[in-house]
Amino acid sequence: MHFNWEHWSATASPFCKFKLVVIKTAYQLKSKSLQRTVDIEVYMPENLLGNEVLHLLLVNDGQDLAQMQLEESLKSLYAKWLIEPVVTVGIKAGEERLQEYGVANKPDFKKRGGKAKLYTEFVLNELLPFLHQEIGKPINGKKAFAGFSLGGLTAFDVAWNHSDIFDVVGVFSGSFWWRTKDLSEGYTDSDRILHQMIADSKEKPNLKFWLMTGTEDEKADRNQNFIIDSIDDTVDVIKELVKKGFQRPDDIFYYEMVGGKHDVPTWGKAFPKFLEWAFAKRTSF
Repeated sequence: MHFNWEHWSATASPFCKFKLVVIKTAYQLKSKSLQRTVDIEVYMPENLLGNEVLHLLLVNDGQDLAQMQLEESLKSLYAKWLIEPVVTVGIKAGEERLQEYGVANKPDFKKRGGKAKLYTEFVLNELLPFLHQEIGKPINGKKAFAGFSLGGLTAFDVAWNHSDIFDVVGVFSGSFWWRTKDLSEGYTDSDRILHQMIADSKEKPNLKFWLMTGTEDEKADRNQNFIIDSIDDTVDVIKELVKKGFQRPDDIFYYEMVGGKHDVPTWGKAFPKFLEWAFAKRTSF
């Protein structure tokens, strides 16, 4: 067994001057797919030794990451040696968020999500090639996609249908209610778009899932079972995943935050837990 003393001493010794820092850089990408400029922020770990595994995390609604104090969370996790280096990319939503987010090719009952396919094309064909060129280091670890609310639904959809690229999905208070019928139009649970997408899929993607809800995510209770819809819909996603052969806890982690709300502060508290789960530091000796 090879013992990398330099690597161990540089990270584990409190007397060593080595320190992994985070550099945040803003970019503007002129997207042909979306016909607009997309603002992104890249949180890049610096002072790497060169022998680390480097992961990639894309996050929808990246405009919320500053309020979530992501930079501070990353620095704290690195300082405590809890996660491996990860390039985190916040993709800021545009004015047509309700059109660009959703499930590709399947608009909801209000015709929202009509540009979700174009957003997927932007991520795959424009954003990822840009990042690989700009980062300048090989992404030799996991590729994850995460999001909040409707951005979480979108991250799930993109990763599910492109598991040849992505390995991990993170969804916070996901809009799994996304449906083809309004409640007043004879709605049934089979009208939920993402659940049906999972059920109709012939293959089992090679993915792992981190799903989070808050007990105060909302007040709505469609079936009057005294469980809010956000929790019901997320639990039902898990049930569909289990039917496909995914297992808990190996493939699916569900975090229900007591008192958690449908807001940025709640997601900010949960996000470090997701980072620890997705990119946990592995011991090498």
